[in-house]
Amino acid sequence: MNKYERPSRRPAGQHTLPEDIADALSRIPTEVIDVGDAPPIAPKAPLTHDEVRTILISLMLTMFLAALDQTIVATALPTIGRQFRDVSNLSWVITAYLLASTAVAPVFGTLSDIYGRRAMVVTALSLFIAGSILCAVAPNMPVLIVARGLQGLGGGGIMPVVQTIISDVVTPRERGRYQAYFSGVWVAAGIGGPILGGVFAEHLHWSMIFWVNLPLTLGALALLLPKMARIPVFHRKRRVDWLGGILLMASAVGFMLVLTWGGNRYLWLSPVIMAMVGASIALTLAFVWHARNAEEAFLPLPLMGGSVVPYAMAAGGCALGAITGLTVHLPLYYEVVYHLSASEAGLALIPLAAISTFGAAIAGRTMARAKHYKRVAIAGTAVAAVSGGALAVTALPLWGLLVLLSVFALGLGTTFPVSVVSLQNSVARSQIGTVTGAMNFFRALMASFTVAAFTAILLMALGADISLMGEHRGPVSSIAADDMIAAFRYVFGAAAALLAAAALCMVAMEERPLAGPAAPSEMAE
Repeated sequence: MNKYERPSRRPAGQHTLPEDIADALSRIPTEVIDVGDAPPIAPKAPLTHDEVRTILISLMLTMFLAALDQTIVATALPTIGRQFRDVSNLSWVITAYLLASTAVAPVFGTLSDIYGRRAMVVTALSLFIAGSILCAVAPNMPVLIVARGLQGLGGGGIMPVVQTIISDVVTPRERGRYQAYFSGVWVAAGIGGPILGGVFAEHLHWSMIFWVNLPLTLGALALLLPKMARIPVFHRKRRVDWLGGILLMASAVGFMLVLTWGGNRYLWLSPVIMAMVGASIALTLAFVWHARNAEEAFLPLPLMGGSVVPYAMAAGGCALGAITGLTVHLPLYYEVVYHLSASEAGLALIPLAAISTFGAAIAGRTMARAKHYKRVAIAGTAVAAVSGGALAVTALPLWGLLVLLSVFALGLGTTFPVSVVSLQNSVARSQIGTVTGAMNFFRALMASFTVAAFTAILLMALGADISLMGEHRGPVSSIAADDMIAAFRYVFGAAAALLAAAALCMVAMEERPLAGPAAPSEMAE
């Protein structure tokens, strides 16, 4: 019997303990018994369909806030730089948010398993709105950068907590369908964010990109908080391993800075980058040692093992890395090869982003009906890998490229609901927040690594001198279309390799039965 199981009770008259000991034990308060994954304390009555719908709408609005602030700021950066007369530090407006949001994702996930979802979603939204207000009134660039970091702390907490609340409200079998809706939120933010940012900066004031968060946040809280008392309670109070959390966050910040600065601000083998790499590795080793020896580790290492969690994380990370890397680099390809303007190149990205939502919807509906639900993700990632390979070996007109990218995105999108739901379905209820936070953390690292890797691949293929110890030489601003087509073959090939790896991970992942209602006639093989 482990420490989370209820002690068994013998029928009266059958105990063998002395009467004085038995009497003393009977007077121990039952509150000291840790029930761990016992059935939820509240509510007793199940949530109605209308309540679930209201909760999910509020969660979608909450996630839209965090997704929007990753895309809305970029188009306003030139205006911000001109007003503050500081262009050299503009990149920190993006970097500060990215570093903070990545580092705190596992922290909020774990704390939601300890203090509950309501406390952590309110904390995340409070930090987010405080950072937004401070950004809007920032008098100079340093204050804006600090405020963006504060905003990132809230934005990074929103993601895992929202996904964890979904798991509390919707059964695993039904959860995949709703994951597709949340994928649509990211698409809407990815398309609408740059447009809104440009409009606000050009026709109103750049501070509006932050003020707009205030009514959205208040609306999300007004919808969500009245229903939070009806959401089942699965968290388990325990001591917080703050040292483990600090070590994890510090190592994450170090790695993210290496990926952000390496090859750009500093040379890859410069003393600064090498020192940060060494410090990050040392902090990671310290975290692993501490987690192995801590009684209640911040991120239990056994939770990251098994036959489901590592494969689901790797598959989702490869898929997100591929789509993020292509989204960052394809505009250059469109402009050089097809002579599109910046706005036209942005529109040409829509198939890659939007069609992936349809793939997620197909996978979600399949999970609700099929017994062997991971087959749709295996087939989808395999089709995406083949499409990426075709892009790597064939020069196509624009319409042909967009068709193949749509097929690529459709297959890629099937990975997300299957990986998320499988991962959450494989752990105890009181650990879903922890494993969801770790998943978001790994995906963010994978996305940053892929962007850096794709950049290096592209530069090397274009013939730029990117020697690790020397300056980049060989201009890449005036590139012939044929040279860009040849160079991008390697980028498309790398994306195809990532999707092939995701397919292999899905094959290796154990397919566990999903809890939740399903009609026998719908249980297709």
